[in-house]
Amino acid sequence: MELPIEGSLNYLAILIMITIAVIIAAVLVVINKILGRVPREATRKKYDTYECGVEYEGNAHQQFSVRYYLVGIVFLIFDVEVVFMYPWTLVYQTYLKSGPLILLEMGLFFMLLLGGYLYLRLRGALSWD
Repeated sequence: MELPIEGSLNYLAILIMITIAVIIAAVLVVINKILGRVPREATRKKYDTYECGVEYEGNAHQQFSVRYYLVGIVFLIFDVEVVFMYPWTLVYQTYLKSGPLILLEMGLFFMLLLGGYLYLRLRGALSWD
């Protein structure tokens, strides 16, 4: 049984692309080493938190409340769930003609979303006090 030539050509194309990528990466690293400047003096200003010229206040290693991260994660979860609603709106009219199952599915999705929101609200995860 003969192997198709087209299949091996696909692998050859991938091998060529990987080779080109490695060559470009190596060339860029070499150019950076040749043309890049190494700082010669180590001053106090160089090791400041910000080198943009704006005076900073306090320490850069301040602690944030865990609630800050919790609200960020909750926002991300609800944001991703809302993104899942977008494809549903695109196919709503098409699938509604075949039956009301799409309404049941989205109703269940809304109930899960509402249940998660109410759980977080009752646990006090969204309050800053």
